[in-house]
Amino acid sequence: MNKFLKLTIALLLGTVLTSCGPKAFVKGEYDDVERENLMNDQWSETDMQIAVKTMVESMLKHNSISNAKKMPIIMVTNLQNKTSEHIDTQSIMDMVRVDLQNSGKVAFVDKEAREDISNEYDYQNSGMVSEETKKSPGGQTGADFIVNGRLDSIVQEVGKDKSVYYKLTLNMTNLKTGVIAWTNYKQIRKTYKKKSVGL
Repeated sequence: MNKFLKLTIALLLGTVLTSCGPKAFVKGEYDDVERENLMNDQWSETDMQIAVKTMVESMLKHNSISNAKKMPIIMVTNLQNKTSEHIDTQSIMDMVRVDLQNSGKVAFVDKEAREDISNEYDYQNSGMVSEETKKSPGGQTGADFIVNGRLDSIVQEVGKDKSVYYKLTLNMTNLKTGVIAWTNYKQIRKTYKKKSVGL
């Protein structure tokens, strides 16, 4: 009986310890990326989608694009992250570029591809490529505008209440004059309540 009691206690302790241990996410399913994501108080894909949509719609309505006599050439550069979070700002600017491109109202030059293009010029002019098909420097199209910006945040906590505020600001600068042709910002604020977590 003593052995049986010890075995029962050991099994119970094992069960309790196992249930209190770290949990692994072992079962998943696809979800709608358009559905709001408020799982935590961090910058989310929903925040990015909302902010980018507003910025792109505003930019496309500006005279520099909507009334342009020829399709403007744009270069998307950097987005400064002034928040306390680690946020992939490149992903935000990629979404801006794709949405603008899909409008059919602007075209883009790729800053990130410049080194690759330069290396390809060197290769094509090394004698390895036929004269009929090789490309040489001097024929690229220059950008008319540069788009860059900044992401800011303010976090406030009072008691069990928490407020997270984001502001995405974008600028479109005329490359010839250096004058900002368009600028706008999108504000997002999310509120949370702290709850006690039991075992």
